[in-house]
Amino acid sequence: MKKIVFSIVLVMVAALGFGAAPVVSDVYAEPGAGKVTITYNLVADAVCDVCMMVSDDGGLSYNIYPTALVGDIGNNVSNNPPAKTIIWNPSGDGIAEGTQYKVKVIARDNPVDNATQVQSFIKVDGGTFNNGSSDVIVPSFFMDKYEVTQAEYHAVMGNNPSNFSSVTNGPVESVSWFDAIEYCNRRSMQEGFTACYSYNDGTEYGANPANWPEGWNTNATNHSNVDCDWEANGYRLPTEAEWEFAARGGISAPNPAHDPYYSGSNNISAVAWYNDNSDSTTHTVGTKAANELGLYDMSGNVWEWVWDIYEDSDRRVYRGGSWSNSHTYCTVLYQGGASVTNDTEYVGFRVCRIAP
Repeated sequence: MKKIVFSIVLVMVAALGFGAAPVVSDVYAEPGAGKVTITYNLVADAVCDVCMMVSDDGGLSYNIYPTALVGDIGNNVSNNPPAKTIIWNPSGDGIAEGTQYKVKVIARDNPVDNATQVQSFIKVDGGTFNNGSSDVIVPSFFMDKYEVTQAEYHAVMGNNPSNFSSVTNGPVESVSWFDAIEYCNRRSMQEGFTACYSYNDGTEYGANPANWPEGWNTNATNHSNVDCDWEANGYRLPTEAEWEFAARGGISAPNPAHDPYYSGSNNISAVAWYNDNSDSTTHTVGTKAANELGLYDMSGNVWEWVWDIYEDSDRRVYRGGSWSNSHTYCTVLYQGGASVTNDTEYVGFRVCRIAP
């Protein structure tokens, strides 16, 4: 390997409420005979999930997800001692000699998995609820306790589109449905999971967004080209049924839910940031009360994109209301929708995963 540049370090909090964010520092890489030795320091208050991405365009994009790695990489990297080492075999990932590369190292909080929680994800046990017109059966799944934050989005996508970028641990907003789909796949690939979404417009482009055709996310009609593998273990948007079932509190919720009924309470001020209390801005995720499942901000703060099509072929559903809406829009029953290219400051998302 002739030239390799390793320079970018990124720190991210993936599990708010589990102490301070992990910090990666002093990243150094030493190319050798057929391998690269990467050292870094990790300061964290618990075990971490560490991953690495590679850029071959000077850091404009990180679309290479190396797998020929051993050492302090992957799930459950110890926080002690702080000095860490990764050994990378570039040829095992098809990396050619004579090209300049940059590497990004990411550490995320990673509490020990158990039956009810994976990182900041809550297990939603399956059940049945009535959506007002029919009974809906929802299998078990994992849903993130929090809306995707600006820091999480930046760690995966390399940018923060949010209008309210000064809000500490605020939800990412100003993201389109296409943006949310891309985030899910890129994060899945970063963490070694099977990406859920693929793109097929007559040509199968696979699951890596870097390989999707130019303009795929600019034409609203292209959303019909996005397919979901429901058995994949990566990140995805919840279906509308999953979202509503979880917002109601799952099998522990009042049945039927009251109208108006907000996620976790009949008192909207206890659980939601909306137009009467938001001061016209988003707020740090998780600062209002959680619902019966331990999920935050399912009412208010930002609307949340879900998978389902809304009424016609060029729009998708969002749920939950936002900081700018009245109480009417923040109930667990209200359904909204917009073009898949819509990226307003009112709309964000949260992610879920299949239950093992």
